[in-house]
Amino acid sequence: MTSGRFRLLALMAAVVLGCGAQAGAQSGNDSSSSSSSNEPLASGQLYAREKAPLIDPAGPTISLISSEPVFIMAAALNACGYDEGVDEGAPVRKRVREEMNQALAASEEARTRRDALCLYVAQHRLTGSELDISQYISLSLYMTPPPEMETTVELSEMPPDATQVADVVPLLKAFAEAADLHGIWLTVHLLYDQFADQVHDPLSQMIVNTNLYLKMPASTSEGRRFIVVIEPMFSPSVVNARIYGTDYVVVVSPVAGKIPMTAVRHTYLHYVIDPLLLARSNAIDRTQPVLKEIRDAPLPYRYRSDTLPLTIECLIKGIEARTMDTGVPIYKIPANVDRSQLPKYQHERQMSLDKAEAARLAAVQHDMNQGYVLTQYFYEQMLLFEKDPASLKDDIGEMVYSMDVDQQVHRARNTVFDKEADEDVLQRYQPRKLTGLDLAEAQLSTGDVKGASALAEKVLAGETDSVQSVADSARAHFILARVDLMTGHPEQAIDDFQKTLAMSKQQRYLAWSHIYLGRMLDLECKRDEALAEYKEALAVRDWQQDTRLAAERGMKAAYAVPGHEHDCDDAGDASTTGTDAGSASGQAAGGSAGQDKTQKPQQ
Repeated sequence: MTSGRFRLLALMAAVVLGCGAQAGAQSGNDSSSSSSSNEPLASGQLYAREKAPLIDPAGPTISLISSEPVFIMAAALNACGYDEGVDEGAPVRKRVREEMNQALAASEEARTRRDALCLYVAQHRLTGSELDISQYISLSLYMTPPPEMETTVELSEMPPDATQVADVVPLLKAFAEAADLHGIWLTVHLLYDQFADQVHDPLSQMIVNTNLYLKMPASTSEGRRFIVVIEPMFSPSVVNARIYGTDYVVVVSPVAGKIPMTAVRHTYLHYVIDPLLLARSNAIDRTQPVLKEIRDAPLPYRYRSDTLPLTIECLIKGIEARTMDTGVPIYKIPANVDRSQLPKYQHERQMSLDKAEAARLAAVQHDMNQGYVLTQYFYEQMLLFEKDPASLKDDIGEMVYSMDVDQQVHRARNTVFDKEADEDVLQRYQPRKLTGLDLAEAQLSTGDVKGASALAEKVLAGETDSVQSVADSARAHFILARVDLMTGHPEQAIDDFQKTLAMSKQQRYLAWSHIYLGRMLDLECKRDEALAEYKEALAVRDWQQDTRLAAERGMKAAYAVPGHEHDCDDAGDASTTGTDAGSASGQAAGGSAGQDKTQKPQQ
């Protein structure tokens, strides 16, 4: 990565409005100032090798980078059948896929590790859409480069979608080593730098133009970052944009030097505008009556339930409508025209302006119909703002405080909402602190059986702050049953699984309790009883692919753990006993047949 290019991007944002050193001096006295460092933010800094925040606080506030962990994740997904956008993407994607195919053809170990990884990916499909890819992108943004390839934060600090697939890390690391993905990365890294060179100027121009319109230098509070990550191994038609606390990250796949700039700009507008409205959340609370009017709108729940994200999104949509490319060429009056002909030319110009305005108003109406019912208000406010020399930071208070809430309620009440929602480009993840049984599940997934057991026992003993429910007790028993298996206490595991079945109404807990009981019966050579459990698991109709695959495998063949195979035909009542039973059952919990780390239900 060439440091000059990335330094330029950081500096471009600082010299908006020709401020130069003045902007720097201003930001030094401003509570919303940016970090003074203009050094480039390298991938080694962004994804620190030690346990560290996602974004290096010493780096520039705005960066354009490539990332080896994101590349490795993207390459692995391609090896597992992720084909969306292959023909439309950059040629480097096909080149990397071919190099991986050559490595796989030459190494049985690489093929074996790929198969284990791909089985995991198949078992963790959510929707069959880009949402499946999104969860792996989230995880890769929290990973260090090879050779460590570790997560940079604790599980409880990751976005929820990343935690759902965090168990893939050792499988990913094993495949990356066997297929030498680091070596492939070294051969294509210069191409990634070329992509960044092509994208740099348009991205810088977008940032400058946006700040010119808002009349604001690109200064943010220290620690906030806007980062664009280039990864051509993904589909070019999809933008993965997310907010991690105060970090705004966009992952894009460039083609011919172009990226979906509209979607990138939307994220950048959040980066600039979010703190302005967050500081006025108390004043925004008075718009609560509007929420009652948008209950039937096809909006994501966070917009229908909270005035702050709704207001932010509506302001951004108002700005986007005011600055959109309408596709209408604005007629320019020729120079030195005869005064007698001037009215005709003025009429032509006005007609083009009216067409452009009609296109903008149509966009506003579309957003209103989607349920963003404050968009029209902010669109009108931006018309006034454009005539005012003050910046948005100076004007935003008056926009919020002077809003006639009754008028906006009336507008919302008279809006006919669409039946379906547009796709929301941006995903917001506020890291949450896991507690109770959520924390127990997280601890169990990392092998901390002692911690998971203690938390589950605490719930059953009624020692938690929250009111204990039957559902909590059932989930606690389900956690303890897996702890029992992993610690070699199969009889206790059976008891806890039976209690889960008696108490739970959660289909996933029920199905997996039957699957684990079936596996234990298979290990005891009680095939008929095991088949009955697998049938019960299918009858629960959890509908998750990993559940169905595990139950169907149990129906087709008896579950076996390497090192504990039994000749059930000669064994008579060949029940496993003592330590062997505990060891084999513990491996059943770990899912060594097919790497079923799916004992952790996704709620």
